[in-house]
Amino acid sequence: MATSTSHAAFPSRPYTSGLGRAGAGGAQTPYTSTTPFGAPTSQQQPPSQQQQQQQQQQNPSSYTQQQREAQRLERERADRLERERREADERNVIESLSEEQREEVNEAFALFDLDKDEHIDYHELKVAFKALGFELPKSEILAMLQTYGVSASSLAAARAGGGAGGSKQAAVMPAAQPTFTGPSRLLLPRASFQLLAAQRILARDPREEILRAFELFDSNGTGLIRLEDLRRVARELGEGLQEEELQAMIEEFDVRGEGGIGRDEFVGICLG
Repeated sequence: MATSTSHAAFPSRPYTSGLGRAGAGGAQTPYTSTTPFGAPTSQQQPPSQQQQQQQQQQNPSSYTQQQREAQRLERERADRLERERREADERNVIESLSEEQREEVNEAFALFDLDKDEHIDYHELKVAFKALGFELPKSEILAMLQTYGVSASSLAAARAGGGAGGSKQAAVMPAAQPTFTGPSRLLLPRASFQLLAAQRILARDPREEILRAFELFDSNGTGLIRLEDLRRVARELGEGLQEEELQAMIEEFDVRGEGGIGRDEFVGICLG
């Protein structure tokens, strides 16, 4: 039987994983880095002014295109704001009229829009303003059309296109091509007429309005509203006033004893 030989025990040492050992030069391996997993190692900074200048020098055409695009967007924004401001001002002007004044403006337009196309030409515009009490010179009428008017030919083309697109009314009643020249080649839309009329009504002196009313009473141009004038206007308006009531009005306001009511007295009555 063989005799067992005893050996000395192997020296023991603690086991350490390579994940925790330092590399050459004392640097830690990537597994022992103290940086949290997923954290950014560096933050990207926006290009500095110097870098932008370098980019511009390297690609000047691209930079010029971007600059033009930015300028175009800025112009469009400014135009949009100006248009919105102008539209708001126009709405405020029209809303400043009384209901009676708005009806008067709409009636004047409808009366002289002979072809009912929501546009009026030079001659129709002139008489429409005259119906509202404004005697406008030719130069002012032309200035309105040049500023707010639309071309009759373009309007006719738009109507023809609408008919081709399925507008039943335009297809049944094709728009006539304009055969006129001169001032009438520009047409004023209803909305523009309302704005222009509202501006002049609001700027008008109230005394002028009162004197216009006085002329309606003083149809003979005598400078006085007499009893027969009151009688005629009362009959036209359907007012059932008695003769004694009409005579009492004349006597109350005929402060000068002229047998009628003069312009100054009539203005004083209306202005209170």
